[in-house]
Amino acid sequence: MNKFNEREKSFEKKFARDEELKFRIIAKSNKYLGEWVSSKLGKSEEEKKKYIQEIIKVDMQKAGNEDVLKKIVEDFEAVSISIDKLEIKDQMEKTLSRAKEDFK
Repeated sequence: MNKFNEREKSFEKKFARDEELKFRIIAKSNKYLGEWVSSKLGKSEEEKKKYIQEIIKVDMQKAGNEDVLKKIVEDFEAVSISIDKLEIKDQMEKTLSRAKEDFK
């Protein structure tokens, strides 16, 4: 029974580490995405920092990234910038890949 408990604790620790890594990767990806959008929107450094935090908050509200995509599309529309959703999705994939590379 002792070995079973040790294995169980080991799996729990691994799960916790994996979840923390996922969280960090997503946060970093959102940071990169926020930087990209900010540059397209012509935001200042201070505005960029605030915008990145907005992206992170929006992503934490619901599972998945549809809410982030929706926010970005609305933000582009608000300043009359025409950008295809596919381009945004492509950028989202690129920032996620870049964030994963950062943690290898």
